Amino acid sequence: MKQFADDFIFGGATAAFQVEGATKEDGRGPCCWDEYMSRPGSRFNGDKASDFYHKYKDDLELANEFGINGIRISISWSRIIPDGSGEVNHKGIDFYNRLIDECIKNDVEPFVTLHHFDTPLGLFEKGDWLNRDIITHFVRFAKICFEHFGDRVKKWATFNEPWSVAQNGYIIGNFPPSIKFDIPKAVQTMHNMMVAHAKTINLYKNMNLPGEIGIVHTLEGKCPISDKPEDKRAAYLDDTIANKFMLDACFKGEYGKDTWETIHEILEKNHGTFTVYDGDMDIIQAAAKDIDFLGMNYYSSHFLQGYDGESKMHHNGTGEKGTSVFALQGIGARVSNPNVETTDWDWPIYPQGMYDMLVRIKRDYPNYKKIYIAENGMGYKDDFVDGKIDDTPRIEYIRKHFTYILKAIQEGVNVKGYYVWSLMDVLSWSNGYNKRYGLFYVDFETQKRYPKKSAYWFKKIAKTKRLVSVDDVEI
Repeated sequence: MKQFADDFIFGGATAAFQVEGATKEDGRGPCCWDEYMSRPGSRFNGDKASDFYHKYKDDLELANEFGINGIRISISWSRIIPDGSGEVNHKGIDFYNRLIDECIKNDVEPFVTLHHFDTPLGLFEKGDWLNRDIITHFVRFAKICFEHFGDRVKKWATFNEPWSVAQNGYIIGNFPPSIKFDIPKAVQTMHNMMVAHAKTINLYKNMNLPGEIGIVHTLEGKCPISDKPEDKRAAYLDDTIANKFMLDACFKGEYGKDTWETIHEILEKNHGTFTVYDGDMDIIQAAAKDIDFLGMNYYSSHFLQGYDGESKMHHNGTGEKGTSVFALQGIGARVSNPNVETTDWDWPIYPQGMYDMLVRIKRDYPNYKKIYIAENGMGYKDDFVDGKIDDTPRIEYIRKHFTYILKAIQEGVNVKGYYVWSLMDVLSWSNGYNKRYGLFYVDFETQKRYPKKSAYWFKKIAKTKRLVSVDDVEI
């Protein structure tokens, strides 16, 4: 298969904190990332980001010009409810009303995420997703958004990448609250977010709104580096905590027997446990019957080998290739595969892993309804030369993943859209501004946008619904 369906969405993805800027304007309260990036030694912050708060009209016109018919945006919780739990900020409501209307005006359908890593600081300081009170506050925030925007927004996601919140906040330590190797806290965070997700799905369905609701998970392939039993076991353990644990909750409405036993094996080796409260699984089970879609973020797969030592970690946040270290007690060590190319940030470029995951969803969770590739793209140090950006490696990366998406579709997986990460260059969380993902280059000094070669290539794909080679496109 070489052609996408006529109704396939060719979209661009963003997130509020990474693009909006305007962190102190119009009543917005601080989120956890504002505080995190104000700490001594921080190399960057989100005060301006890509200035989407002021330039969204220009960006949406540019999206329309380049054939992009969908956009992932997130709603900043602290722009709507500055402290996360108190009074509503109507200037925040007004901004998102204008933004959504502008999306529709430009035939760029909004796909809205309610939580994209940016918990309001007041709630974060009370324990974030380890404090069960936040569930009630999140459901209230969701209800406010549904009431104000649900007549026009037809695609909603409860969360973006709960695994990243847990892994990066409590295992790697490069997200707030910067805790390392606390796997029990990571698992409890994921479970509590699954309860919040389920309650929000149930709320949305009870409101009888004219759209669909799901969740966005980052789903990384976990491949044993060899056929050794210990390497296969390491891959299974990593897959269970990173993928299977929450997929089971979302689509089975329970933690399957193997999943439950494996998670407790990991927790026992890390001297901890997690708590499932009375009624949690009834709520999760009800939502599993009603979830409309899976948003799948895929950037890379990991290759695992058995590992019995203490946890150790080094996050490559600067693009210094070959510096990453990731080994977890009770799980395994991620290692490089000499046969697989990596990015400057040590992420394996392995599009086969996307296909494998798509086929797995269809096989293991047959009640899924549809899948959107909610993020996929390549972080790259773009060279700006004479007003032009030739990002051919990014085009090749996306083209290879498109090839495997089409293969999965041909084999019966219902993939309905693709949102490239990212629409424009953005603040890349712990990696700053030198890790660029966008179809449109952002000069962060002037905030001027420049289409990259990938934007022209993406436009041709969106127009023809067919894959074209990089040689068919000129800047």
